[in-house]
Amino acid sequence: MTPITIEFSLKTGDRDFKEDVVALHTPEELFKYVAPGGGCEFMPDDVDEIQIVLLSPEHPNTQNPIADIRGTLELGMVFLTGPLAEILQTAEEIIDKAGRGELSESFLTVIGAKG
Repeated sequence: MTPITIEFSLKTGDRDFKEDVVALHTPEELFKYVAPGGGCEFMPDDVDEIQIVLLSPEHPNTQNPIADIRGTLELGMVFLTGPLAEILQTAEEIIDKAGRGELSESFLTVIGAKG
């Protein structure tokens, strides 16, 4: 997996305000951020949208170019955007870590897994 950026933004009417950007370099850093006690728990309450941008791999997938097609997956107020293979891998890890209790209550709430 390639570097990841997370953008927190507010929406007021038709205007967007970028609130903060966190740059992460590995999937481990992402999951440390959304784990209990991670930085995700300190998000302001007025955040309306979280964009997690997965960058394209350094080398294109020549055996299966569909893996590199960019897409977006919406989980509650979190949008994962990037190559399909990266989105799928990240989503599988989210499901796995949620099942093992390795995601913060804050993150579970923003992805719509807690009410």
